[in-house]
Amino acid sequence: MRKGSLTIKESKFSWPVRVYYEDTDAAGVVYYANYLKFMERARTEWLRAQGWEQDDLKLTHNIQFVVKKIICDYKKPARFNHELVVGCELKQVRGASLVFNQGIVLKDSSILLCQADVTIACIDAVTFKPTAIPIALSGVTD
Repeated sequence: MRKGSLTIKESKFSWPVRVYYEDTDAAGVVYYANYLKFMERARTEWLRAQGWEQDDLKLTHNIQFVVKKIICDYKKPARFNHELVVGCELKQVRGASLVFNQGIVLKDSSILLCQADVTIACIDAVTFKPTAIPIALSGVTD
């Protein structure tokens, strides 16, 4: 699949996560900020599935991907030892950003726990200013 300047192997991706005791709060449920960490892991693994490592992107292309905006809706709590599936779907590619829809469900169910729209900006690794996603990531050569 080709979206903008990127060639995407798969726009939909999922990553399993187990809830550890350290992920929970005093009420025994996943602390709200940890859902964002789970989503970050899924996006990192999505990048890996595309054949890109974040440290290589920084060294080779002088770019980093950072969260610019997130709109998150918490539906139901996850608890200690739950097995979750974190979904990651690329919805839009712009010149210097990617937009994902992400959801977290209980494994082997369709119970939606959390859903978010996440905008990821491509920035220059030195100046931290927005920069275009390199054409080299598309697999296109001259």
